[in-house]
Amino acid sequence: MTATEVQVELEGVDLATPVVGIVMGSKGDMELMQSAADELQQRGIAHEMNVMSAHRDPATVAEYAANARMRGLRVVIAGAGISAALPGAVAAHTDLPVIGVPLSGRLTAAGGLDAILSIVQMPPGVPVACVGLNNARNAAILAAQILAA
Repeated sequence: MTATEVQVELEGVDLATPVVGIVMGSKGDMELMQSAADELQQRGIAHEMNVMSAHRDPATVAEYAANARMRGLRVVIAGAGISAALPGAVAAHTDLPVIGVPLSGRLTAAGGLDAILSIVQMPPGVPVACVGLNNARNAAILAAQILAA
């Protein structure tokens, strides 16, 4: 393909289309998850951020995950605390890589151990990568590595 042909092909592509989706269980998680968005921004990786609850609105989570690839996403970062069901719920509805970020908070047990164990212990066939407690930045770095692979 010549340079001109490549340019013609790219004319219809929106380069600002998010390739990483960042989701979190509640608005209260936004501050902790912002470091993922900041890291992706610094790397020039287009992303989006959404709040959705695996418990309060599971249909929204399922629809988001099921349509993620079609919308151009290539990786999803999901942050959640307490039962931390969001990463697994997303992974259950997509074949994209999902990176779970366990979050601590005032309702978490043992300083966030509940969230860590919920994300790490997924059933067979529903993989979720897990980064350290409150470490959304590492999730963004891992997402960048996945995109570069």
